[in-house]
Amino acid sequence: MADNSNRLQPGRRQFLSKAAATATLLALAPGVRLVDLARARAEDEPVTAAVRWGMLIDTTKCAQGCDACVRACDTEFGLTTSDRPEIDAHYIRKLDIRDEHTGKTYSLPMLCQHCEHPPCVDVCPTGASFRRADGMVLVDKHTCIGCRYCMMACPYKARSFIHEELTTQLSHAPRGKGTVESCTFCAHRVDRGQMPACVESCAAEGHHAMVFGDVNDASSEIGKRVRQVPSRQVRADLNLNTAVRYEGL
Repeated sequence: MADNSNRLQPGRRQFLSKAAATATLLALAPGVRLVDLARARAEDEPVTAAVRWGMLIDTTKCAQGCDACVRACDTEFGLTTSDRPEIDAHYIRKLDIRDEHTGKTYSLPMLCQHCEHPPCVDVCPTGASFRRADGMVLVDKHTCIGCRYCMMACPYKARSFIHEELTTQLSHAPRGKGTVESCTFCAHRVDRGQMPACVESCAAEGHHAMVFGDVNDASSEIGKRVRQVPSRQVRADLNLNTAVRYEGL
């Protein structure tokens, strides 16, 4: 795996400082809605359907007992921390599964699959669950009413209900009091030209089981991999066209 854990595309670095400063101001400014923060981009690089962010997870490299991706995600979003014991949620959970025919076991991270046709968006009565043009499925936590219909609709059990006091929150992950949350593909990092926290942590552990990037770009690492090696969706029978694929499963 090439050493690209800190950057997605070299050309994007030219607007990094401006984009990061803009996102910070939006997150801290009174009255700013989370949906605006989630969609914030540099003016010269809007979100478009030309890009579709995706992740390829190689289950042959994902080590059983390793939870580096889970811990990195928890830290990035302030989940299950000692100073906030009331939050008991994870955006990623590790699953150990066994093939009943061969007896072979696999370990894999399960997270929001960022479906092209997300059931969570279909059932949301307020429009709080939405899909960005670049494929990221997110929640506007200022519009979410906590009905949890999306949690029931998600076939991957990838969403959590969090009830937290509205104080001392992370600027890049503000949350309402009693709203649903799930993996965002670290939109705030990706929009700055960085990799998701889970991908960086997996590489730091030496496993390199997670590859992230633009699946529409045939020249990118993930674009090459999904075209060269067999991979599969979890619950492909649902025809959701997930952005997360698993290799070796």
